[in-house]
Order: sequence, then C-alpha cells, then structure tokens
Amino acid sequence: MKKSLISSIQSQLVIYFAIATFVPAAIATLVGMKLIYDQVITRAEMKTLSDLNTAREIYRNKINQIENITRLTAARSLIIDALIRRDRAFLQKELSKVLLRENLDVLTLVDERGVVVSRGRNAAAFDDSLSDDPFVQHVRKARRPVMGTDIVSGEFLVKESTELAAQAFMEITPTPKSKQRIDKTEHAGMMLRAAIPLFDEQSEFCGVLLGGVLLNRNFEIVDKINQIVHEGEVYKGRGTGTATIFQDDLRISTNVKNEDGSRAISTLVSEEVYDAVLSRGTRWLGDAFVVNASYIAAYEPIRGIDGRIIGMLYVGILKQPFNDIMWNTFAVFGGVAFGGIVLTVIVAVFQARRISRPLKVLEGVARQIAEGDYGHEVTLQAPDEIEHLAKSINQMAKKLEIEKQELEDWGATLEKRVQERSDELQKIHSQLFRSEKLASLGKLAAGVAHEINNPLTGILTNSSLLLEDMVADDSRRDDVDIIVKETIRCREIVKRLLDFARQTKPQKKLTNVNTLVENIVLLVRNQASFRNVEIYKHLDPNLPDIFADTDQIQQVFINIILNAAEAMTSGGTLTITSTHSTRDQSIVVTFADSGPGIPEERRERIFDPFYTTKEHGTGLGLSISYGIVEQHGGTISVESCVGKGSMFTVQLPAGSTEAGGE
Repeated sequence: MKKSLISSIQSQLVIYFAIATFVPAAIATLVGMKLIYDQVITRAEMKTLSDLNTAREIYRNKINQIENITRLTAARSLIIDALIRRDRAFLQKELSKVLLRENLDVLTLVDERGVVVSRGRNAAAFDDSLSDDPFVQHVRKARRPVMGTDIVSGEFLVKESTELAAQAFMEITPTPKSKQRIDKTEHAGMMLRAAIPLFDEQSEFCGVLLGGVLLNRNFEIVDKINQIVHEGEVYKGRGTGTATIFQDDLRISTNVKNEDGSRAISTLVSEEVYDAVLSRGTRWLGDAFVVNASYIAAYEPIRGIDGRIIGMLYVGILKQPFNDIMWNTFAVFGGVAFGGIVLTVIVAVFQARRISRPLKVLEGVARQIAEGDYGHEVTLQAPDEIEHLAKSINQMAKKLEIEKQELEDWGATLEKRVQERSDELQKIHSQLFRSEKLASLGKLAAGVAHEINNPLTGILTNSSLLLEDMVADDSRRDDVDIIVKETIRCREIVKRLLDFARQTKPQKKLTNVNTLVENIVLLVRNQASFRNVEIYKHLDPNLPDIFADTDQIQQVFINIILNAAEAMTSGGTLTITSTHSTRDQSIVVTFADSGPGIPEERRERIFDPFYTTKEHGTGLGLSISYGIVEQHGGTISVESCVGKGSMFTVQLPAGSTEAGGE
C-alpha cells in the first residue's frame, strides 16, 4: 500500500512537471511568435508609411520640376514678344525644342482669352479654345501660377498628339476583389501640369504657358520611388518593393509585375481600398493582395487643384519575407520547447523519488499542527528546499501561539483606533469646511465694507459738522450726538470687516512667544475689565523661537485674553501656559479661564464671522484670529465646560525657518 502511494505521487509529479513545462512552452512559443511577428509587421508598416511619404515627395518634386521648366520658358522675353506678334513659327520651334530637351509631353501657349496660339508637339493644331481648362481658368482669374495633377480628356490628348492619346488608352483588365466597373476602356489620361501667366513689358497679362507630363505608361516616377526607397532589393526572384500611380482606381503606372514579368498596368485596385481612399479620402494601411502577391501596402489619395480626389499613390513591401520569418521562428521555438519537455520529464522522474518520501513525513507533521500540537518538531534528510520547509514548519508552530495572542490583542484595540481615526477625519473635515466658509465670507465682507464705507463717511462728516454748528442748549444736539457716535461705531465695524477680508500676508520674523505673552499681560492687566481677574503664567523657559508676524500673533493673543476677561464679569482667573511639543515640533499656548464656559451649540460657531453673543460685538475677532493662525500654518481650538470655564489652544510651527501658510 505504501509503495502504491509513493508510486502515485511520483507519477503525478512527472505528469504535472511535463504539463507545467509543455503549457508555458506552448504559450511562450505562440506568444513569442505573435509578439515578434507583430513587431516586425508594425515596423514594416511604419517603414511603408515612411516610404509613402518619400514617394509623395518624389511625386511633388516632379511637379515642381515641370513648374520650374515652364516658368523659365515663360520668362523668356522672346517667347512673350512672339506671343504678342503671333509668330507661330518661332513659338512652335522654341516650344518644341524645350519640350524635347526637358522630356515634357505638353508645352502649349494660349493668349489672354484662352485661345491656343501654339503647341510644341503639334504645330498644326491652334486657334482652339482652352478657356474651360481648369488650369487656364485659374491663371486667368488669379494671374498667378498653378501646378498639380489633372485628368485630361482623350480629345485634349488627341489635339496635343495622337501618340499621347494612344499612350493613355487602356483596355481595363478585370481584377479579383476590385469594385465592379461598367466601362471596359479608358481614354482619359492623368497628367502632372503647370500653368504660368505671361506678362508684357507694361506688366499686362497676355497669355498662359501650359506644361505637362502624362503619367499613363510613364514609369519614371514609380521606378525612381522603387530605386530610392527599396534600392532594387529582390527576395526569391521577386522585388520586395513596389510603387503605383492610380488614375481613379486604374493602375496607369506601376512596377508591380504580372506572372509573365510584364507591368500590371490597366488592372484595378481592391474594393476595400477604393472605399477608404477614393470614397472617404483617407489613407489606407495594411495587408493587401496586389495582382498576384500579398504586400504590406499604403495608399493615399491624389487630389486635383480643386481638391477633388482623382487618383491614388501606392507603395508596398512584399509580405513573403515576414511570413518566412514567422515560420522560421515557430520552428526554432517549437524545437526548443520540445527539447525542454523531454529534459523536464527525465529530471522529474529523478526528483519525484527524492521529494515523495519526505513529503509524506511533512504531511503527518502538518496534520499534528492542525490538531493543535504546536510543540512538535520534525528533522529530515531531504533536498534543501524540503529541509527549509521542515524548519519553516517548526518555526511556524512556535509562532502560531504568539500570533494568535497578538491578533486577540489587536482585535481589542482595533475599535479604539478606528474611532480615533474617525474623530481625526471629522476634525479635518470641519477645518476644511470652516476655511472655505471664511474665504467666501471674506469676499462678501470686503464687498459689503467697501459699499458701506463711502456713505458712512458722508454721514459722519455731515453729522459732525452739524453738531459743531449747534448751540449748547439746542434740543436736537443729543440726537445728533447719538448719530455721530453710532456712525463712528459703524465705521469701526466696517474697519473690522476690511481687516477680516484682507487677510494680509504675514510679515514673518523670529519671535519669542514668552516675550510676546509677557508684553501683552503688561499691556492689558491695568484695564478696568481685569481688576477682578487674576492672571497666572506658566511659561516654558526653554521655548524655541517661532517664525511669525509679531503684530498678528499679538492680535490673536489679545483677542483671546480680552474675550476671557469680558466673560468673567464677576472676576476669576486666567492661566496662560506655553509648552514645546517635540512630537510634531510645535509651540502650544493655552489660555484657560474660570468663566461661565461656552454651551456646546455655540462652541461650533465661535470662529464663524459675525457670530457674537455680545450686545455691541461684531463677531469678527475670533474669525480674524482663526485666519491669522491658519496663515501661519497653525491651528486654534477651544474646549469648554459650562460653569467651569473655557480653554483656547493655539498651536504654531516651531523652528527658525518659514513654514505653514507662506
């Protein structure tokens, strides 16, 4: 029975090792192939787009070349004089000479009305009108050169030359996956054209010179693209790079080859590309079956001077090399994976025998620990990992009891910590809410104060003057005196409003809080409200300096002290204490009075602007104090018990460097 159990463990280990090796190896092979293939294809697509950009520049350079030749010819004074004199013999001779020298297909001169004066290729064809030609129309209207691509009719080509008409004529070859086309032949041609205006010596417009090259069966551009972009690279007897110019969806110039090695002109593009490029006017990038092979292809529309799509420019890279890379990669990955599986099975058989025996021992020990026998220890002679596992089990048994006790202790204190954290979050929320409320009320207070200040000044000035002009026994004098006093009181309220709203930036410097408290006590203790108040000071002599605005912090302390004295109308005690908190590096100053205390419903609002319980109070003193302390990066809080007194606590950052609200 024991032998059967061990044998079962060994078999399972071998099987699982084999599966654990085979599955990752298979996944790694497939994923690796996919990643490599995707990366290769992505880079190929990026290169194809780059090749398309290069092809476009070559295409445009050809147009610019035609425009330069036509411009230089049009700039010759002899041509302009011959046009004005209608010297057709001279014009035909010169135009023919330029046409042959520069390899142009068309070089035609028309007058200012658009009537043909001379054709460089066909001397016998003149006096017909090209006023409807879009290039002629553009130049006649704008008096500026124009260049680009155009579709010219078969009639136009016949007038220029029967050879050009024959060059453009194509019998359309049916192509798999192409869009169905009704017409079976094509007579029109696709031409790169330039039209240059001519001006006489008085700068008067006198004609247009038209230059052009027919692209149908003209392989100069596509071969140049292939040579520059792909450098004529060949893979298994087939060129890796191709380029094509389409007239609408018809190949009119290409280096894509048929099976017999001829150029695949007069064939059509696929319907998918037709819809994307010709119908929607977008670029198309992806795998395309071109004539007889798959390519990574890129197409973009060619537009006429009116913006209408009249054709396409294509470049492509043969896909077969990338497919071969994929299968070669698959073979390499598969061979490595298979070898790994065989090696793993051999090693697994050997290791299974070493692992199964001590595992049975560990199983028994684990069962004893699960039953609560934490004092049991195990010693094995086994592979290092299993020996380490045995030691870990021994350590685990010793620590389980400790961990159990710690968990029980932690559970007892968890609720308390959660409550403390909740209180802290509630406090932070209250502070944020109060800060936002103070900022909003500050803006409101500033507006109200500025609006009230001007009429108050007028009331105070006029009532004061009126009081001065009254005789001493005037019965109205007391009423006017009340107006003056109440207006002065309103002005003080407005001043406090402005102080609250401005929240001026602290002018900080090193300040000793103890010295500040001593000076304030000397300042206030002789006031009438402090006659029955005993002031006690417990100031830490080793208190570090703080970086603060002395005047603003003094204002805070005075507000708190005066409020305490006013609360103790029948006398009492005020205890001022300063301490240094090393835990959070701050200075803590407390002001504890023996007054009547603050009810809970008022305690939450005492820092709100305009909240006061005093008959003539403004409710701004503690609000201003709250803003000052907050700007210094500190906090101000109150604790109170009705009938026993209140304690205000001001906490400010300690140290000799600027912090907090700066």
